[in-house]
Amino acid sequence: MKLTLLYILIFFFTGLNVFGQRQEDKIYLAIDSFIAHPSAKALQNLTSTETSFWKNPNPKSKDELLAIVVLNCNKAYYENQFGQSEKAITSYEKAWQIYEKNKLKDYDIIEYCLKPLGNLYTILGDYDSAENIIKQYFFIVNTSKNYPEAQKQKFAAILNLSNVYLSSGKSASAIDLLESTLKTEKLSNTQKGILYNNLGNSYLLSSVGNLMRPEIYDKAENAFKLVENYLKNEKGQSETLSNSYRNLATLNRQRYQFGVADSYLEKAEKLFFKTPNQQPRKVAKLYYEKALLLFDEGRYDENSKQILAIFKILIPNYNSKNTLPKQNQLYAETVLIDVLDLQAELFLKQNHPKEALEAFRLSSHIEDLLMNGLIYENSKIITQIRARNRTEKCLLIYDRLYKEESKIQYLNEAFQLAEKTKSGILKNYRSNIESASAKEKQIIQQFQNANNTIIKEQQKGDLANISKINQLIKEQNELMLSLKKIQSENPHYIPENCDLKELLSKLEKDKTVMVYYFTGNENLFYFTLQNKRISFSHIYTAHKAMLEIVKFVNYFNTAEAITNDISGYNYYGEKVYNLLKLPSNVIYKNLIIVPDGILNFLPFEALITQKSNTTNFAKMHYLLNDFKIAYTTSANFYINAKPISNSAKTVLGVFPVFEKTVYELSYSKKELQSIQSNFQGKFLENADATFANFKNNASQYSILHLSTHASSGDVETPASIKFYDQEILYSELYNLTLNPDLVVLSACETGIGKLYKGEGAMSIARGFQFAGAQNLLFSLWKVNDYTTSVFMADFYKNIKNNIPYFEANTNAKLDFLNNKSIPNAKKSPYYWSSFVYYGSISPEEKSTNYILYIISLLAVIGLFLIFNHYQKWKTFTKFSKKRNTKK
Repeated sequence: MKLTLLYILIFFFTGLNVFGQRQEDKIYLAIDSFIAHPSAKALQNLTSTETSFWKNPNPKSKDELLAIVVLNCNKAYYENQFGQSEKAITSYEKAWQIYEKNKLKDYDIIEYCLKPLGNLYTILGDYDSAENIIKQYFFIVNTSKNYPEAQKQKFAAILNLSNVYLSSGKSASAIDLLESTLKTEKLSNTQKGILYNNLGNSYLLSSVGNLMRPEIYDKAENAFKLVENYLKNEKGQSETLSNSYRNLATLNRQRYQFGVADSYLEKAEKLFFKTPNQQPRKVAKLYYEKALLLFDEGRYDENSKQILAIFKILIPNYNSKNTLPKQNQLYAETVLIDVLDLQAELFLKQNHPKEALEAFRLSSHIEDLLMNGLIYENSKIITQIRARNRTEKCLLIYDRLYKEESKIQYLNEAFQLAEKTKSGILKNYRSNIESASAKEKQIIQQFQNANNTIIKEQQKGDLANISKINQLIKEQNELMLSLKKIQSENPHYIPENCDLKELLSKLEKDKTVMVYYFTGNENLFYFTLQNKRISFSHIYTAHKAMLEIVKFVNYFNTAEAITNDISGYNYYGEKVYNLLKLPSNVIYKNLIIVPDGILNFLPFEALITQKSNTTNFAKMHYLLNDFKIAYTTSANFYINAKPISNSAKTVLGVFPVFEKTVYELSYSKKELQSIQSNFQGKFLENADATFANFKNNASQYSILHLSTHASSGDVETPASIKFYDQEILYSELYNLTLNPDLVVLSACETGIGKLYKGEGAMSIARGFQFAGAQNLLFSLWKVNDYTTSVFMADFYKNIKNNIPYFEANTNAKLDFLNNKSIPNAKKSPYYWSSFVYYGSISPEEKSTNYILYIISLLAVIGLFLIFNHYQKWKTFTKFSKKRNTKK
């Protein structure tokens, strides 16, 4: 009785029930306890608290759910502090989902969840997710009148969004956002100064490749000068003002106004060191900018000393006697990449090409470390672009060394380097097509944790623990070796290096010539591999040559472009043919092309090998007449191609048709009937042609044929393909696991998408490659419904006759040109050269009769042996009779 009364009194005065605390109080107590003594191990207590909360079957109140939101935000903050970035993202995302779904209030979800989540995505390089999150909290601020500190949050959203645009290469979007904000929003001087600094940076980035455009410089310069106007009297803004001076120094350095650049850099340095205990990394970055200015001024001795000073800041126990640091001293740090690249340029100025190659090799090693630590595609693409700029410089050095010394090793190393930067993201994804193992994920996480610790330790300056940094660098290198070992054991693994002997041997076996391209900013490099030999050369394309390639590609923008200018097409078709150094007068008639850059959009078959005055398209001299052509994204894909199955071919056909709609494909039915009459399979028509039906059936058929609409997208919109029920983005195809013999994309622009250096076009075709398809037929521009149906009928007739896919593509094009029922205007290359085949070259298949041939051969041998044995027996019997007669 006394005990019961005590419980009632406790409940009355403290709000506790007879069984214990309220749920939200338990959660807040767990949070407070953790914050008092935070550690990576103690995070488990928060996880256990949340788990028990969700296991409780009682209805959840809004107060309880808000407590869980607070728990996840605190958990995420500390997970990030302890280097568990991926877990932090999961916790922040969970907090936001609970908050939004249950329409919770009374918590600054922007400040404690969405802002740090957006920043975390930006740091990790997932710019698409970062942009999405920032836009969400920008919307909340704009639509909520009661949101605390609305103007401050709005400014933060604009600033962060502009930073994401700059990081992801969308400088035009950043400029539009910042200019609009500066015109329409009420901002403080400090806010204006910060935004003008970002605007100036946006102009600078937009001028890459157009450095001589004075209007871009003028806009950037005006923006940076406005930063000075707004911030020179503002407290606490010395770092932003210093950055604007540094940007003005960069601007004037690029304009070769070195005296002005020097004065701005001096101003920047004075402001920079007004802040005590600057982080070593930031100091190194400033010194690097000074080194760049010294280099461009031609003050190479001073430049060399500045570089050594940077190495001493960033590298523990650096020995200046060796100039270049050792590989095992390096770690994932972008400033180190920049300074090693500058050191390589200095070596070239000093006429030391081999030392320059070694410096570039070391910076590439750090780039590899960075790439291995990245998770998201868009951040990997940006890293890869920087790597390719370095590759261009290295290829020029190899070309020079080969001409000087005639050593074949320089050609081999040049080819290996070009191959390394070709479709690296696709190779890596295909190597892990069944998703990374738990062990791989663990190693990547350990690598990221080690790198975070290195940077944090370095920020202590003179108090940094050098032995700890060295140990962590050693751990990083060991982790990368372990990761590569695990990945190499994956059955889908595509090696980083290309076995050149194996490549040349396979080409010889396939009776094939390979032409391999690498496009740089100013040069086009090409390797020709044939007769067990490799040749290498390059041409300067920054001027007229690239314009001629673009002019030829532009002929395929519309159906009328060629027919309205046949002589012009002939002229540029031959010009580009000669420019691309394609082989002629060779024994082998199989040609594999590894395109690059804009060459991904060029139909090589339609190049003109010999100019003529004819207007008859069928009588023009096309490369199609000389070679059976296949394409591949890299040499390693060609070497590691799986053999095409010898089993009977079956087709999964997807034909949405879209009858009685604006999307109707009237000739798609004819295409369907043609394939259906020749092949067994399943054909999804109209409402049955859904994405779900495609996914559920794709693994059961050797050929996947999709006759539908597709789009290449644009700068903002990704490439997509249309099923009856929905439109699918190319990236949504990544999650499929396919292994067909062939994918035929009978739709518009399936090979076109946003083009990235080295990686190629982010197209629907690329989406299917990521999903596991190795042989594809797809289009490079908008295809005509009627001519596509004619082409496809011929293509599939060839396949039915066991002609290899790449040869079937060639034959179908030749048949199209020779078809007398097709008028001359429809024989324009626009109509027949759109479809290109990417994949393996295989010998003509004899799958159907193969067993019969063996049985027949064995039967003939058997009959011969029986007959031979019978003849011997007859002879022996006859001889025996004679002997008996004589006796």
